[in-house]
Amino acid sequence: QVQLVESGGDLVQPGASLILSCTASGLTFSAYDMGWFREAPGKEREFVAAINRSGGLTYYLDNVKGRFTISRDNAKSTVFLQMNSLEPEDTADYYCSASSRRNFSYHSSRYVPNYDYWGQGTQVTVSS
Repeated sequence: QVQLVESGGDLVQPGASLILSCTASGLTFSAYDMGWFREAPGKEREFVAAINRSGGLTYYLDNVKGRFTISRDNAKSTVFLQMNSLEPEDTADYYCSASSRRNFSYHSSRYVPNYDYWGQGTQVTVSS
């Protein structure tokens, strides 16, 4: 049984930093590209960042580029999202996801149906 378990969400003030973690089990982690998505109240699920299997290629939503960093530790089956300079607009539930699709690319990494497995989410609230 595949499980993706996110952690690290919190209530923080604008300008703060958080690091989200997602640990996978029940799959060969290094065989999956990993993504982070978010869903704000009343909005559709939105791509945030993705990383390929080796960790050598990453993609980001434009308005998090330079503030967020995705990374992975294949030995620990964990993907991370370092979030700096958080803004109220970053408030959302954050989900990690795993994709076995081939041809990881700028476009494919953003497409929700390309991901096979999803976590339950962790809540990030940015408010003063």
